[in-house]
Order: sequence, then structure tokens, then C-alpha cells
Amino acid sequence: MPAMADETLFQLLHTQVVAAAYGAGRGSGDEGLRAGLTVLEGMGFRVGQGLAERLPQGALAFREELDTIKFLCRDLWGAVFGKQTDNLRTNHQGTYILQDNNFPFLTQMAWGQQYLEEAPKFLAFTCGLLRGTLSSLGIESSVTASVTSLPACKFQVVIQKA
Repeated sequence: MPAMADETLFQLLHTQVVAAAYGAGRGSGDEGLRAGLTVLEGMGFRVGQGLAERLPQGALAFREELDTIKFLCRDLWGAVFGKQTDNLRTNHQGTYILQDNNFPFLTQMAWGQQYLEEAPKFLAFTCGLLRGTLSSLGIESSVTASVTSLPACKFQVVIQKA
């Protein structure tokens, strides 16, 4: 199947998963939103773990934390979204910002800023994906996402120091 068809099917599947996470009697208002975000983040976490488990053991022997994050930006992002992140920033103290100026899950929403408040629903899975991959690589982290202008978004990865 061509890559374009794969991307389209993945985006449609993700859209349906988001719709299902916010349906099924999860409540309304903030409680329902939190429940849906938790479900999507958990699904992404498990997918991230699964992706990391399928990689050859020697391929993931990173010496530096920054090398691991660069792996996420290039290789993981490329495998999942068919492109690299647009920008990586760090404060060199365990906080990393991954920026994607044309995030695939938000491109269908790009025509209206009125959908900005709906964007977190479409980012929770990817937050879990990043956290799950890092967890499988032995790095505990927290991942949050923010959107100020569709379809661009930023993922903040904060490494938990032991």
C-alpha cells in the first residue's frame, strides 16, 4: 500500500479512536475530558512501548539523553508520521521541546481557530507514545502538549531525575 494511503488510514483510525474515547459514557465537562485524555494517553503509552520493543537492542544504546531525544525527533517521528519534527529545543537540564509546524493529526483542523480548544484531544495519544517509548528505553518522563496556532504544536518532554 502506498505511504499516502497508510498515512490517511492512520489519521482516520486516530480520529475514530479519539471519538470513541470521548463517547462511551465517560461523563461530560472537565471530568469527561480528563477521562478521555487518560484513555488516549494510555493507548499511546502502550504503542510507544511496543514500538521500542520491536527495535534491535543494539540500535538503542544511546550514551546521552539528548541522543535519545534526537532519535524520537528523527526516527520515531519518521516511522509514525512520515517526517521529522521541525525543531528541537532544550534547556540542557532535562526539558526538551519538540515542535511540529504541520502536525498530521491537526491538519484537518487547520482551517478554523475555533477548534483550538479541541486540539488536546488529538495530542494525548502522541504524548503517551513519546512517554511509552522513553519508558522502554529506561527514561521516565512526563510529556505535555500545547497548541497556539493550528496545525502547529509543541510537545514538552521533562525527564524525571532519580
